[in-house]
Amino acid sequence: MPIDRNSDIVAGVTTPQQAPSIAGHTADDRASSSTGIAIAGALAAVAVLLQMLTNGRYGYFRDELYFIATSNHLAFGYVDFAPLSSFLLKISRTLFGTSLHALRLLPALAFGGEVLLTGFIARELRGKTFAIFLACGSVLLGPAFVGETTRYSMNAFEPLFWMGCVYVLLRAINDNRPQLLIWCGVLLGLGIENKHSTMFFIFALLVGLVATKERRLLRTKWFWMALGITVLLAMPNFVWQVRHGFPTYVDLSNVKRTHKNVELPPLPFLKQQVMRLNPLAAVIWIGGVGFLLFHRDGKRYRVLGITYLAFLLLMMGLKAKDYYLTPIYPMLFAAGGVFWEEITQLRPRLAWVRVAIPLVVFPLGIALLPFNLPVLAPQNIAPYMAKFGFKQSQTEVAHSGPLPQHFSDEFGWPEMVQTVAGVYNSLPSDVRAKTGVLAGNYGEAGAIDFFGSQYGLPKAISAHQNYYYWGPRQYTGESLILLQWSRSGAQRWCNSVDEGPTLNPEWGMAEEHYTIWICHGFKMPLDQAWDRLKHWN
Repeated sequence: MPIDRNSDIVAGVTTPQQAPSIAGHTADDRASSSTGIAIAGALAAVAVLLQMLTNGRYGYFRDELYFIATSNHLAFGYVDFAPLSSFLLKISRTLFGTSLHALRLLPALAFGGEVLLTGFIARELRGKTFAIFLACGSVLLGPAFVGETTRYSMNAFEPLFWMGCVYVLLRAINDNRPQLLIWCGVLLGLGIENKHSTMFFIFALLVGLVATKERRLLRTKWFWMALGITVLLAMPNFVWQVRHGFPTYVDLSNVKRTHKNVELPPLPFLKQQVMRLNPLAAVIWIGGVGFLLFHRDGKRYRVLGITYLAFLLLMMGLKAKDYYLTPIYPMLFAAGGVFWEEITQLRPRLAWVRVAIPLVVFPLGIALLPFNLPVLAPQNIAPYMAKFGFKQSQTEVAHSGPLPQHFSDEFGWPEMVQTVAGVYNSLPSDVRAKTGVLAGNYGEAGAIDFFGSQYGLPKAISAHQNYYYWGPRQYTGESLILLQWSRSGAQRWCNSVDEGPTLNPEWGMAEEHYTIWICHGFKMPLDQAWDRLKHWN
């Protein structure tokens, strides 16, 4: 019978036969689980080092330039994402600056935290050294996990909130301490403020609780207190959404209506899950699903298995992007590690499996690192992918480029800004003083804002995403430099246009190959045209 972790302490007696246990372990298992956590810590340090040694090789990612811009306009909400990541970036910029390594320090630390949390979850699932090693190593070398923490975005922090909640829930179950759910409330509330998809995770978690014996937690005051904390922490963004007419919903509706994102049927969606996590690693995380749902020891934690299935079905039903599931997988790798540890422990003849699985899975994970880490020269990426038979995957229908999008969007920004500066500085001084740079996309606008000051460029204006709320500034439309506009669009809106240079970044996305236009006289005052120019997608 498992020993309650606190029973002997409460009784005031601790005997050698009844030492406090860890997550249901006997005292004899403590040394093994402690060794496992030490291994998890070492692998977490490797994760941070891996990112910091490679994350300055290419350039700033499109969305990073946008995040930097939003961190200069702090608010409780933005059109296309929740506000926490911008607040964190503001703090990071203040402390460390905006070099690539500084900008990507927090994502690198988040990656280390994700690996470490996986180890703690494995321990709470009664895993020991091998289970923790297998789980943490799989996350460390999982392409999806590596890719989401290579650059700054809210995706890097999402697993910390979800898996932090899972860890707390397991502690509450193992120790019979429902009061720990308060911390779930804190983590999930902050998770919503980091990324709205946390609400779908909460829904799936509630399904898991209701469908299992852990529904008992719903009858405690601690659950309702936790729910109140989550709502309270999410309230600032909710109020912002209400005051602005729910722009995030409008944005997502536009994406859905225009079929901007690649929408996968169920089987291709499942295939992408396998491919994104390292195809050979499926034996671990799928084993983890089976362990949580059917195994004699794992059924105690069936709430996690049901949560995953509910979340998977929800994402498939919503035609979500395939990477939306990434933050939920560390708990499955943790469960998979425990599954294989128990199998090999009960069947000594299978001891060779403990060597075989890491020996097969981890080398492929290492070989796949260049798919997400900027370690190869750009011209070598496509041939390297071809050796493995992989094609470039897309999450958005219209996006294409010579490299995978997460790499292509790191090229061409400084050169673009330098070209725009040449156009701007060629204008007569009296015209230049009233000339604005009107960008069609937040990427161009963010690049102008970040790199432009060294060339004397003014801050950009754009009606795309949250730039719309920052308005046309002081510009009337008398003179504008148009970025990512078509010839027909420029001629339709301007009294006359001059053709500027054409941008052809070698490794940039196809949409970054366009001609710059100089607009002389917008046909209506810019502030009056602003709503007609607005595009949220």
